[in-house]
Amino acid sequence: MKVTVYNCRSFDEKELFEKYAKELGMELILCPDAPDFGNVALAEGSTCIDIITSPMSAELLKAFAEAGVKYVTTRTIGYDHIDGKAAKELGLTVANAPYGPCGVADYAVMMILMTIRKMKRIIERTNIQDYSLKGIQGRELKDLTVGVIGTGRIGRTVLQNLSGFGCKRIAYDLYENEDVKEMGVPYVSLDEMWRMADVITLHAPLTDDNYHMINEEAISKMKDGVMLVNTARGGLIDSQALIAGIESGKVGGAGLDVVENEFGLYYYDHKSDILNNRELAILRGFPNVTVSHHMAFYTDDYVVTVVRDSLLGCKYFMEGRENPWEV
Repeated sequence: MKVTVYNCRSFDEKELFEKYAKELGMELILCPDAPDFGNVALAEGSTCIDIITSPMSAELLKAFAEAGVKYVTTRTIGYDHIDGKAAKELGLTVANAPYGPCGVADYAVMMILMTIRKMKRIIERTNIQDYSLKGIQGRELKDLTVGVIGTGRIGRTVLQNLSGFGCKRIAYDLYENEDVKEMGVPYVSLDEMWRMADVITLHAPLTDDNYHMINEEAISKMKDGVMLVNTARGGLIDSQALIAGIESGKVGGAGLDVVENEFGLYYYDHKSDILNNRELAILRGFPNVTVSHHMAFYTDDYVVTVVRDSLLGCKYFMEGRENPWEV
């Protein structure tokens, strides 16, 4: 029972992989690099490969299928980085490893608070011993309407977390959830969301249908000074439209844990490199935009959960058992 693990981090994952592999009776090939054509050979003899958010194109999936791989698991909730159509055509099973909702939900609320209280400016001033007050007057959540887009496990946990702040909460989802209604949170249309919300936080998966759901037209319908938080997927927001909205003052601030075209940037040390992502550079330069590197999920509970469950999924697949993580 052999699995090749890509993107294996030595400082937090390696020991756990070795621990669970021993418990599950697995042989692992651990590779610190992302899967690519140069290291496909490491998967020869492995039924399964275990990855994170590295793009898996049709061509790369074909190379792994030709190497004998039949199962691709990603140590993430989202799996939009894997070409699902190509995987199906190649006979590859795709699975994910969902982790608990609390880490991302906590982080989203933190980002909301940092954005409405202008925390980026405060920290930058404090670092240079500028203790003035002009330009850092914040707002209070009790006076705001917070809109949550996507009411799966994470979105619902955000709504629960916000219940103690006294803010008005509204929600949008293609599929309404009874738990949300029982919280007393009304579902609204997207047009109503744009019109009503002072803060909008995104918790939806990225699909062809909602790509750039926050675009120039959507922003034009929002309240002046609206604040946007995204801990889901960068492609939900049109970066050019967001930049224009911030420059015009229509968007009052943003907290972004994810951005468009982040593949190949995040999780690597690029401090001596010229990055091929102009939008990211512009967004990072705004005093009212906080950018972190797609790590809202990153807690101790997350690491244990995804390592364990990704390997369990491999084991279940190879044993022909029912697998709750197949997508």
